[in-house]
Parts: sequence; C-alpha cells; structure tokens
Amino acid sequence: MTKSQESAPTVFVVDDDPAIRFAMQALMDSVGLSHEIFGSGDEFLSAVDDDRAGCLVLDIRMPGLGGLELQQELLTRGNTLPVIFITGHGDVPMAVEAMQKGAVDFIQKPFRDQDLLDRIGEALKTDREQREAKNANAIVAERVAKLTNREREVFDLVVTGKPNKVIAYELGVSQRTVEIHRARVMEKMQARSLADLVKMHLASQN
Repeated sequence: MTKSQESAPTVFVVDDDPAIRFAMQALMDSVGLSHEIFGSGDEFLSAVDDDRAGCLVLDIRMPGLGGLELQQELLTRGNTLPVIFITGHGDVPMAVEAMQKGAVDFIQKPFRDQDLLDRIGEALKTDREQREAKNANAIVAERVAKLTNREREVFDLVVTGKPNKVIAYELGVSQRTVEIHRARVMEKMQARSLADLVKMHLASQN
C-alpha cells in the first residue's frame, strides 16, 4: 500500500450481518470509496489506529460489543472519527442517545444506497474539517510556545482591543516597549493583522 493510499480517507463499516457487509462492500466498490469492512466492534478496534482519517458506518445492535459501546470506547480513546449509525425499527431512542454523544447521523433500515452515500459524504467532509482545524490549532500552539513571557502578556492584552498606552500602564512598562513586543508578537505568530491575531488567540484557547 502506498503512502497516499494509507492517508486517504477510509469508510469503515462495522456490522455483524454478512449480507449487509457484502452489500456495503459492493456499494463502496461501485463508487470508488476506500473502505474496510469488519464483522464486530472488537475486530475494528484491534485493527484500526485512532488517527486514521475517514468515517465509521456502524450497526447500532450487534452481539458482543454493541454500537453504543464501541462509540463510547472511541470517545474514551479520543478518537474523533465521525460515526453514522445504522438502526433497525425501534432503535431511534438509541440513535438519539448516540447523536447526543457526538454521532454525526443515523440511517434507518431499509435505506436507499444514495441516502447512505450522501451521509457518508457529509461525514467525510466533517472529518476533513476537524482534522484541518486540529492541524491549524497545533501550528498556532507551536508559535505561541515561541513567545517570551512578556510577549505572551502583550499578546493576551492586544487581542482584547486595548491600545498600547493602556497595555503599557497595566504592565508597568513604557509604551515604546509595548510597541516593540507587539511587533515581535505579530512576527512570531505570523499574523498579518489584528484580526489574524485574535483568531489565533481563540485557537490557542482550544
């Protein structure tokens, strides 16, 4: 498997019904989606790393480790893979509970192939956006770590909209000193404007 294949988003399917697994395999193949199929929650957990990109299509009722238990285990492990639950008749209350715990959607059996594909498309988009935000936050954190203690103090005050004169008074330094530190903060954070700096400060709080 090539590096690009390894990093490509994957649709993970977990269902104990062989007929469903076969149908899912055929559906994913028909639209060229990278996918991996599992017959149980334990099989999925033992085979898939928590940092894999993609989404999870998960049967809510399975023997052994059920769908809700698997979802909880992923949450415990910090795995943010978007989950789409497949539910049978009478499972809606369980699906609502799953949504409250962060599942992105649920679909009731029997379902149209296109309905499932639409939900998968949305889940993959959600995963991509989450990963982009996480990467952006990590970059901001690296830049913040390069600030000196005084630069961090100036950073925290500048983003509140306070003028340099007020910041100088609060920190007990000259206005010129604040201007110098402010310029260094802008440079180290690679911010083009105060608005950029505010966005980065918000990201650093996450």
